[in-house]
Amino acid sequence: MSTGSAPVPVALQPEFVEDALRQFFESRAPIVTSVGGGYRDAVTALEAFVLRGGKRVRPSFAWTGWIGAGGDPAAPGADSVLRACSALELVQAGALIHDDIIDASTTRRGFATVHMEYADRHRSAGWRGDPADFGEAVAIILGDLSLVWADDMLRESGLDGAALARVSPVWSAMRTEVLGGQFLDIAGEVSADESVEAATRVNRYKTAAYTIERPLHIGAVLAGADDALVDAYRRFGTDIGLAFQLRDDLLGVFGDPEVTGKPSGDDLRAGKRTVLFAAALEAADATDRVAAAVLRDAIGSDLTDGQVEELRELLIGLGAVDRVEERITALTERAFETLDASSATDPGKALLRDAAVAATRRIA
Repeated sequence: MSTGSAPVPVALQPEFVEDALRQFFESRAPIVTSVGGGYRDAVTALEAFVLRGGKRVRPSFAWTGWIGAGGDPAAPGADSVLRACSALELVQAGALIHDDIIDASTTRRGFATVHMEYADRHRSAGWRGDPADFGEAVAIILGDLSLVWADDMLRESGLDGAALARVSPVWSAMRTEVLGGQFLDIAGEVSADESVEAATRVNRYKTAAYTIERPLHIGAVLAGADDALVDAYRRFGTDIGLAFQLRDDLLGVFGDPEVTGKPSGDDLRAGKRTVLFAAALEAADATDRVAAAVLRDAIGSDLTDGQVEELRELLIGLGAVDRVEERITALTERAFETLDASSATDPGKALLRDAAVAATRRIA
């Protein structure tokens, strides 16, 4: 096992995760092909979606959590840990495919979303029924398949029985939390819960828990970490996960589509009650009722690019952007204090700090 004085290990590169995912897809090819009837093409679309870009944030944090808890990349069994960490990308893919349906998103990473792709296929082929209904049905199935295969990939990763027993309850909790976060998100939209607290709760469970906190927890238990390190990881992961989502909220309104792969302003059009929006509304209710009315009327509507730009200026003018930036800084600083005081190895701390900076920095 590594110690704090061991050489700094190489950080997990996205291509290692992608190789593990490709191998898993290849292992499923015989049974998929045997089904026939276009299923192979559908699974090929899922594979393309999974392998199409992405920073592999979740596997990276799980792997780095393992390193920080004493895991040794040169030791026997490291490949099994890599495969287990990579399975998180299938959870992510399933969540994104379903999220794109819920949000009626048309693009993801610069490409048509899965439900839009299959609606277009239906339309081009002149099939019976409604193209949009067909596209959504296929996307639901492929999202479900991705979630099912995530469990399969973890179970078949090669981890020994003891490691699987340690990780299983953490994996189960993560799946339950992310679905709970998704529920809170859609319930908040229809109930128009406008509070910063409600938006933060969504961020906590829809993003922070399964993006950083639980992946770190998974890496820790795979390495057999003690309760104190697990607790430190979870506190660090929660803070960085929330900061990560706050950065994503800003990018959802101000980001460059060439960088984010999604149209700028999509969160506003989709009616997302983000912390950014909630902070702006809180400020407007206190100081500018006209601005508050504009925000309430605009959220969730089919906004033009010009209207999106006007809302951007309003969010800045109300101080919401500065408030979110300050919150990102405070969360990140607190997370680093937790990390520095933990028993994680020195190489692990260095890698986690770098990963946290990358996850929360300004991109556009």
